Amino acid sequence: MKTNLVAEFKNTAEGLEAESILQACVHCGFCTATCPTYQELNDERDGPRGRIYLIKELLEGAEVTSKTRDHLDRCLTCRACETTCPSGVQYGRLVDIGRGVIEEKLERPRNERLMRLALRKILPYSSRFGPLLLLGQTFRPLLPEVLKAKVPPRRKASPWPTASHPRVMMGLAGCAQSSAAPTTNASTARVLDKFGITLIEAPKAGCCGAVSYHLSAHEEGLNFMRNNIDAWWPSIEAGAEAIVMTASGCGAMVQDYGHLLRDDPVYAQKAKRVSELMKDISEVLLAEDLSKLDLQASTDKIAFHCPCTLQHAMQKNGLVEQVLTKVGFNLAKTKDKHLCCGSAGTYSIMQPKMSQKLLKNKLEALTLDQPDRIVTANIGCQLHLESKAHVPVQHWVELLDR
Repeated sequence: MKTNLVAEFKNTAEGLEAESILQACVHCGFCTATCPTYQELNDERDGPRGRIYLIKELLEGAEVTSKTRDHLDRCLTCRACETTCPSGVQYGRLVDIGRGVIEEKLERPRNERLMRLALRKILPYSSRFGPLLLLGQTFRPLLPEVLKAKVPPRRKASPWPTASHPRVMMGLAGCAQSSAAPTTNASTARVLDKFGITLIEAPKAGCCGAVSYHLSAHEEGLNFMRNNIDAWWPSIEAGAEAIVMTASGCGAMVQDYGHLLRDDPVYAQKAKRVSELMKDISEVLLAEDLSKLDLQASTDKIAFHCPCTLQHAMQKNGLVEQVLTKVGFNLAKTKDKHLCCGSAGTYSIMQPKMSQKLLKNKLEALTLDQPDRIVTANIGCQLHLESKAHVPVQHWVELLDR
């Protein structure tokens, strides 16, 4: 694609990156076939190719309008288009850049500004989100049905193993997961313990930065990343083997630390090392002797939902299924595995109509074989699916903790 960026963007780091991405696009349109919003709306501007054109126009000096913003807002950033694209267009990076430009140049309506600010100031902080979640869980029976469905049931934190091993890996407590599903990392720690691996969490590590960064508060997001690097660095220097991610949304963000902080003179090299050490829990387990889990055969039929962040952003499709199959679980048939469930970080809050439509589609796709339970690899997807599912929903690693 030929480009002619205006001087404002042409020689900036983001402008040069955007120009390189734009020039890789050959207009083939393969991406539209796997874009959830294009499939639902049948509007070129609500598909990757159309959004690429809109961003190109912005960077070439076109007027920044609320219509363009709406089309970019409706993008889930699921990145299914990247998996499909034969030219390797890095659409996820491009849409982050385009949204950042719009956010700087066009003020949002007051209600949108307040909503986005609230999400950025509450969700990434477990000390704020946790008490609010507990309040909602306490009064859940009294809430209207539409709100009740959004409040997950209370899950009690379970004990971590007490043994200590020479092999050490780090985990990330995260923001939402540590409050809404504290069982996930505890189960992971107990599973890794069976392989002689100690899982530790750095107390000062917090949100991965995705909430702020994907809401176009880029510098705020980068500061969360710097904080985590500082929190993890002593353990990295002490020889930690990996940074294990149990939330693929966080994993997708951490794998980009090296790229996003590449021009930071203080953090560039450290960020690169952190991204190199990041591994999804499925990768870690596939490298181990799974017979050590000594699991009893289960008759449950399991439907696995592979989050977009795992299969498209991290490009690790099929790994979880390999683990579950190797240890003897019966996987249910599903369809449309490449399509988003509609959670997409804060998308389910910002774009509820489209999110609920995609949720309905996904649950139909996951339950066509009448599974006993649904498992997934990301806390956002887990909570979103759980809000309307008629079977239990949990993180897949919990199946191994028995």
